[in-house]
Amino acid sequence: MINTASDSRPLKGMFWMFVTGLCFVAVTALVKYLGDELPAAQQAFLRYLLGLVFLIPMWPALRATPITRSALTLFGARGFIHALGVMLWFYAMTQIPLAEVTAMNYLSPIYVTLGAALFLGEKLAMRRILAVLVAFLGALIILRPGLREVSSGHLAMIGTAIFFAGSYLMAKRMSGQVSASVVVAMLSLIVTICLAPFAYAVWVPPTGAQLLGLLAVAAFATAGHFTMTLAFAAAPVTVTQPVTFLQLVWAVALGALVFGEGVDLFVVLGGMVIMASVLFITWREAVLRKQEKRAVPAP
Repeated sequence: MINTASDSRPLKGMFWMFVTGLCFVAVTALVKYLGDELPAAQQAFLRYLLGLVFLIPMWPALRATPITRSALTLFGARGFIHALGVMLWFYAMTQIPLAEVTAMNYLSPIYVTLGAALFLGEKLAMRRILAVLVAFLGALIILRPGLREVSSGHLAMIGTAIFFAGSYLMAKRMSGQVSASVVVAMLSLIVTICLAPFAYAVWVPPTGAQLLGLLAVAAFATAGHFTMTLAFAAAPVTVTQPVTFLQLVWAVALGALVFGEGVDLFVVLGGMVIMASVLFITWREAVLRKQEKRAVPAP
């Protein structure tokens, strides 16, 4: 009997990443719909505070895990950096179109590549350097400095991508020390704590509808991270990564049809250039990993 399970795993990975994209687009659409009636810091805080309820299944693993002082310091640093990125993202959502937020968010893997070379000692080969330069070209196509005003929302998204890349690199360092559920739970807890003073400084009494909207944001974000984990477990990143770029398609369509945002061809073109760069880096990393495995002698 032929085992077809392995043949179906790439399809499962692509399916779960497709669902992940829909969840994250739902997050951006809800935040866009909520607008700027609540300050960005307060929206970010409430999203994480309300989202803690979805982490209840992780509490047993968190309580059973011994956490060293150095690990706690790293958790704290990551939570603070991630909190800054979240606040900037919420702010950018109120300032620039959905498609621009989505396209510029693809810069995070590029900053991860640079950060891995600068801080983790990974080799930055010429192919990586060229891919990074191509991605920055894509960002310039989107921003078009000198041809149009680069708004505070664009600058906020550049900061968002940098802070999220730093958060990812720290998570990579912690992944070998504790389980993934502990990493996620600690991030949510510490980000909530870090956002609290920022939210308090600008607090506006939220309505019931706003709280429900932010609860939905938390639910879709949590579901998106869960389905992303399922996608990575089912198939290699080289299979699932291209599916994530459908988010730009959904963002352009949603912005045009629901929020009345015009379709900016330069944003689409710039997003595709960044996508191509990320795809190349992802594919190249997969090739190098295969070569390393072949080079390891059998025991």
